[in-house]
Amino acid sequence: MSETSLSSRTSLAFVGCGYVADFYALTLRHHPDLLLEGAFDIDGDRLDSFTRAYDVRAYDSLDELLSDENVSIVVNLTTPQSHFEVSRSALLSGKHVYSEKPLSTNFSESLQLAEIAAEQGLHLSAAPCTVLGEVAQTVWKELRKEYIGPVRLVFAEMNDGLVHQLGVEDWRSCSGAPWPYRNEFITGCTNEHAGYWLTWLVAFFGPAIEVSSFATNIVEDPIDSLSAGELAPDFSVACIRFRSGVVARITCSIVASRNRELRIFGDNAELVVPDAWDFGAKASIRNRPEKSHDQSRYLPIPLLKPPPEKPSEMVNNIDFCRGIAELSESIAELRPCRLSSDFAVHVDELCHLITSSRKGGSKQQLTSTCEPMVPMDWAK
Repeated sequence: MSETSLSSRTSLAFVGCGYVADFYALTLRHHPDLLLEGAFDIDGDRLDSFTRAYDVRAYDSLDELLSDENVSIVVNLTTPQSHFEVSRSALLSGKHVYSEKPLSTNFSESLQLAEIAAEQGLHLSAAPCTVLGEVAQTVWKELRKEYIGPVRLVFAEMNDGLVHQLGVEDWRSCSGAPWPYRNEFITGCTNEHAGYWLTWLVAFFGPAIEVSSFATNIVEDPIDSLSAGELAPDFSVACIRFRSGVVARITCSIVASRNRELRIFGDNAELVVPDAWDFGAKASIRNRPEKSHDQSRYLPIPLLKPPPEKPSEMVNNIDFCRGIAELSESIAELRPCRLSSDFAVHVDELCHLITSSRKGGSKQQLTSTCEPMVPMDWAK
C-alpha cells in the first residue's frame, strides 16, 4: 500500500478485547479505509491474545490509547456497565466515539454523553449498524415505493431461544475470548438486542412518541452465579407508536424459540424479512389473504447490491464495521452521521423504557427525538 493511501485512512483503537471485538476485527477487511492502530483491555491475557491474533499494538493503559494522536475514533467494546466512563473519557480526550450498545446502562448517562459530544464538537455513534446493511436499505427503498400500500402495523420478533441451556459457559470467540454470559444476563436481551429492529423502525417510520410495554423474568435461575435481583428481564413486549402514525409490536426474549423475523403490514400486501442478523436476508412481499385468493403468492425482493462475504469464523452475516465506516465518512465529508448521537439516544431511550416496565405494564412518553435518517447513497 502506498504512503499516500495509508495517510488517507481513518485510524481506530478498540477499548475492550472481549467476545464481540473479534467480529469487528474480522469485518474490518471490508473497509480498507479503516486502520486499527491497536487495542486496550484491563485483562492483560485477553489483550495479549487479541493483539497477537490481529497483529496490532497493545496499549499499556487507556490513558496511553487516548493520548495517541494517530487515533481518530475510539471503538468502545467494553461491558455495558463500563460504556459511560470509557466513552466519556474518550470524548473529553478529543476522540470521536463509536460505542457498542447500549450507550449506557443509565439513560441519563446516555444523555450526558450526547451533550459532551456536542460541547466538544465530536461525533458520538453507536451500534447496531444493521440498518445500514443491504437488506435493510433494500426494504426501506421498497417501502418508499408504496407498493404494499400505506403501512399500518409492524410485528418484530427478537427471540433467541433458551440461551441458558446452550452451554454458554463454553462459548469462545476465534481469538479465545469467552462469551460474557454473566454480563449478558445482567444487561438483558432487550438492551442487548431490541436495537437490531428498533433502528430499522425509527429509520423507516421516524421517531417514536409513545411506548406501552411489559417486561419480566420468566426463568428465575438461568445460571448459578447470579441472584434473581441481578437479572434483567428475559422477556419483554412493547407496542410503539411512531410520529408517522405507524404502530409496531416488538417482542424480545431468551425463552421463546429462535425467531428474528420482521413483518410489515401495508394495506395491499405484507413485507417480510426473515432475519435481522443477516445482511443478505431474502426479504419478500406476500399477498394479504383478505386481498387475494392466491394466499401463497409472494414476490422476492432483489437486494440493491450483494452484501460483503461473511468471514468463515462468524455465524451471523453482519458487517459490524459498517457503522464505523459511516462515522468515518461523515467526519471526512463534514455531514451528519446517519447513526447520530440523537438517533442512538432515541433508540437507547426506547430500550430503557421497555426494560423499566418489569414491575408491571406501563405506558410512557418518549422525551427524546431525532432527525430523519437519510438512506445510503446507493439505496436512494
